[in-house]
Amino acid sequence: MSKPTPTFYILHGDDLFTLEQALGEFRAKMSETDNGDLNTSEFDGTTASVPEIINAVSSYPFLADKRMVIVKGMLATITRKGAGETGKKAVEQLIDALPNLPDWARLIFVERESLSEKNKLVKLAQDTETGHEKSYTAPKDATGWIIKRAQEDYGAEIEPRAAVALSAVIAGDLARADAELVKLVSYVNGERPITEADVDLLTPYLAEARVFDMVDAMTEGRTQAALQGLHRLLQEKDEDPFRIYGMMVRQFRLLLLAKEYLAGGGYPKDMASALGMAPFVAKKMAQQSRGFSLEQLDRIYRALSETDTQMKTGQINPDLALDLLIAGLGMN
Repeated sequence: MSKPTPTFYILHGDDLFTLEQALGEFRAKMSETDNGDLNTSEFDGTTASVPEIINAVSSYPFLADKRMVIVKGMLATITRKGAGETGKKAVEQLIDALPNLPDWARLIFVERESLSEKNKLVKLAQDTETGHEKSYTAPKDATGWIIKRAQEDYGAEIEPRAAVALSAVIAGDLARADAELVKLVSYVNGERPITEADVDLLTPYLAEARVFDMVDAMTEGRTQAALQGLHRLLQEKDEDPFRIYGMMVRQFRLLLLAKEYLAGGGYPKDMASALGMAPFVAKKMAQQSRGFSLEQLDRIYRALSETDTQMKTGQINPDLALDLLIAGLGMN
């Protein structure tokens, strides 16, 4: 006897690119059916109630054989620490309702973070015949993903050094990696492999990514590696030291904002919208800010201000100023 078609799904994880692709496939299949669009609804799970969701997906389809409801963010909201009795009641309502959804129901929960394997609703989806759970985990190093994506989806070759450079630029944001790949594939037009020079030419954020690497090295006490990163920027890319300095100032300003936000009880997943940062920048700032205290970041910001004055008044050569600044910051 074949397994019944799932009536509820839990899609979760930090690989937002692949997760959204999977969700797009659900939408596409539904739109291909008769009156599919009329029988598709989406809800913000952070504000919608469980009864509202269950009523929507249980309603008999209009001139169709399925009804699809997509709910974003509900499960993380009701199972987080601090959700209290309200969250507990919502979980119990779902545990009671989900195994008994009608055959026509297609209820899809989408969570833009990984849920614990101990989560009651994750276990319910795994243990129930009509449930389905899928976790999407972003690769720690996107280099392999980029090479595979280029080959399998675009029929293109990308040199390993180019993939490493692009991985540094996108900082784990696979959607951004894919967008950059599309540009690079179009540029080489199948005539040759994508090179690191192509990434340098077409990707405007490479210098910023190098600064990310420099700050990573400083965070980890690898001052020599940070200096090597600086010299590579100055020599290989012929960067203006004032521009590099400006990027460093911006980096530490964002780190200070991130540290203050997190120290004040803010959630990392909400930081991008709260501080007006791009998601990949917010993710990087949350990671890097762990390596500094607020006091250290305050001292660094003052040191940056002093260096700015020295450079602009001609008291010190800009290249030497950057060298001394990184060496000094590595001692904080």
